[in-house]
Amino acid sequence: MSQLSWPISTFFRGAELEETGHGFVESLVAWAKSSLGGKGFAHGIHPPENKDDTRDLAIEPFPLPELLTIPLAQHIGKPSKPVVGKGDKVTRGQLIAEPDGFMSVAIHAPVSGVIRKIAPAPNIKGKMEPAFFLQPDEDASQEMPAQERFDYQTATPAEIIAAIQQAGIVGLGGAAFPTHAKIKVPEGKSADTLLINGAECEPYLTTDHRVMLEHADDVMTGIEYLLKACGAKQAIIAVEANKEDAAETLRAAIRPGRPVTVEVLPVKYPQGAEKMLAKSVLGREVPAGGLPIDVGIVCVNVGTTANVGRLLPHRLGLYERVVTVGGPGVKRKGNFRIAIGTTLRFILETVGTEEDISTVVMGGPMMGNAASSLDIPITKGSTGVIAMTQQQTGVMIDRKEYPCITCGACVDACPMFLNPSQLGLLSKNGRFDTMASDYHLMACFECGCCSYVCPSKIPLVERFRVAKAAIRSGGGKR
Repeated sequence: MSQLSWPISTFFRGAELEETGHGFVESLVAWAKSSLGGKGFAHGIHPPENKDDTRDLAIEPFPLPELLTIPLAQHIGKPSKPVVGKGDKVTRGQLIAEPDGFMSVAIHAPVSGVIRKIAPAPNIKGKMEPAFFLQPDEDASQEMPAQERFDYQTATPAEIIAAIQQAGIVGLGGAAFPTHAKIKVPEGKSADTLLINGAECEPYLTTDHRVMLEHADDVMTGIEYLLKACGAKQAIIAVEANKEDAAETLRAAIRPGRPVTVEVLPVKYPQGAEKMLAKSVLGREVPAGGLPIDVGIVCVNVGTTANVGRLLPHRLGLYERVVTVGGPGVKRKGNFRIAIGTTLRFILETVGTEEDISTVVMGGPMMGNAASSLDIPITKGSTGVIAMTQQQTGVMIDRKEYPCITCGACVDACPMFLNPSQLGLLSKNGRFDTMASDYHLMACFECGCCSYVCPSKIPLVERFRVAKAAIRSGGGKR
C-alpha cells in the first residue's frame, strides 16, 4: 500500500470523471438546480456520488478482532485519562478512561477482555499516541448489564450535558468535536434552532443515510435530549435530495406536536459543512472565525444525534459506530457496526480486497486522509474505510504538477470565498503569516474543492494544512 498522507481530492476528480462519465453537461444541470431551484449556498462542486454500492445495504454487525487498539485521543481536545491498567480484566461497556477536563470525553471497553498493555500506536496523521491494547475473552458474554434509566423529561440541561460527556459521545460526522461542549451554549448567547446535519455530501459514504433509515426513532429521541440541553425551540433535520427515502422515514417518525421538521436540500458538496448548512437551511451567514451559535444555531450530526438517543436512556457508553466500507478495491462492501479499536488490516482481511489495492482512505475521498499504515484503528470519528485500486490512484502517482495558470477555477469553487490560487502561491514561498493575515487562511476548513477543480493538479489543501500547522506551532514567519 502506498504511503500517502494527503487528501485524495487532488486526484479524485480525474479518476472519477473517467470512470463515471460525469461531465460538463451534468455539472451545468446540477449547478442550475442548486443555484436557480431554491435553497443552497454559493460556489461548491458536484463530484460523482459513488453511493450506489452501499446505500441500500442494511447495517450489519462486524466480527471482533483478536486484539483491539483503542487510542486515548479520539476527539478534539485533551486525551482521556486511563482508569484501568495492564493486566486488568474489563467488561463490555465499562469505563476505561475518564474525561481529562471539559474538552475531553470518556472511553468505554468495546468488549469484555483483558488490557494487555497501554502503549503507543499509529494514528491517521502518522503520529504514535498512547492506546489500550485489549484482548477480547473468547468465551465471555458480550451482553450489556441493565442500567438505571436516564430520562430527558426529568433530567436538567446540565445533567444531560454531563451524561453526554460521560457517554463519550463526539461528532460522528468526522470532526470528533466533543458533543457536550457543542451543545453547552456560552454565556451571553442563545440558540433558537437545533440543526441536525444529515447531508452526508461526501462521495462513497452512506452511514448517515442508513442510520436515518434504520434508527429514525433514536434520532427523534436524541433530538429531545439535545433540544432540552441547548434550549432551542425547534429542530430541523437537513437531508440532501439523494436521500429522499430517509427524509420520508424521518418525517414519519416525528412525534405529534413536536417542533421538528425535515428539509430536503439540493445535492452539492460541501453541503454538510456547518456554515454551508446554516446558509442553505436558514439563510444565516456564520461570521468568519465564528461558530453557528453566533447566529443562534447548534448544529449536530445526525449519526451523533442517533447515538445520543440510543445510549443516554440506558446510560451506555459509545464503543462502536457505523462505518461504510467500500471503494473499488473492496469485494464485500457494506455499512457495518464496528467496535472502536478494530484495525484497518482486520477490516480489509474480513471483507476481502482486490489484488491491486493501493490506497486506503479513512473518511470520504474529499476530506479524508490516506492511511499510512493498516494498523490504524477505527475511532469515534471514522466515517468510512475506502479502498482504491492502482487504476484509481494511478492518476495521482503519475500526476505532474503544473504552474498555476490563474484560471480562477479554485476561486469559483471555494465555498468560503477565499482565493486558493493566491494562498497556494504564498504557501509555496513559505509566507504563512501573510496567508493568515491577508488571505484568511484559517477560515479554510479544507473541504478540498480547490484541489478537485485545479487543472494544474496543485495539491492546494495539502499546502494549506502545512501552513496552518506551521502557524499553530509558532513557525508562521519564514
